[in-house]
Amino acid sequence: MSVAEPRRIVLFRHAKADWPQVSDHERPLAERGRKDAAVAGRKLADTGIPFDLALCSTAARTRETWKLAVHEFPHRPKTVYEERLYEASPGELIAVLNETPDDMQNVLLIGHNPGVQALADILAGQSEGDARERMSSRDFPTAAFAVLSFSGSWKTLEPGLGTLLDYWAPTE
Repeated sequence: MSVAEPRRIVLFRHAKADWPQVSDHERPLAERGRKDAAVAGRKLADTGIPFDLALCSTAARTRETWKLAVHEFPHRPKTVYEERLYEASPGELIAVLNETPDDMQNVLLIGHNPGVQALADILAGQSEGDARERMSSRDFPTAAFAVLSFSGSWKTLEPGLGTLLDYWAPTE
């Protein structure tokens, strides 16, 4: 595949978590989160994007979100559980994405706010239709995702380089 072909990044915030007496890293999904994760998985499958790679935070709520969402996909992409995605800043998230091999065309990143929302804002130098307005009006709730595209090598991904193609969030 050529680095000139557009690549897609989907930034997916974990679904609604519960607050039991466990460390933040080990918080499981709440009942609503389990439902929203499956719905988000169906919406992600409906995009028709053939994901090559899923990068998932090691936190319990992101792993559970991914497990429920991926069941809705026609094909399961390679999954890498990445410790650096937990509590990551947008710059740290870009650094992880910069390490993606160039034979990966479409990447799904399952992470946390505020990093996921900030990264969507930072990468989107342009947007199509009303995607930016929809994303801004919802404040990137749990189980939401943004679809972005850019051209070039993963090593060249940087702020402003992407186009926000779509945004989806569950209804509350």
